[in-house]
Amino acid sequence: MKDSRIKSLTESIFNILVWFWVAFITNIFVLPLFGMPFNYINFWLIWIIYTVVSLIRSYLIRRIFVNGFYEFITK
Repeated sequence: MKDSRIKSLTESIFNILVWFWVAFITNIFVLPLFGMPFNYINFWLIWIIYTVVSLIRSYLIRRIFVNGFYEFITK
């Protein structure tokens, strides 16, 4: 049974929310190591841009595989 578009979108959103916390905590510690102070405003602006790109990427890849890409490449 194929996944619905809503299920694919929900999975993509959940993936991004988990990644948000990983990125947030990582940036607090890593950015200062490279001489870049952690700044909440910059973090949010950058995160929004990357989130939109990531959501589109994740959703499209999920839909490609749901619609049979795996079967196509393994033949």
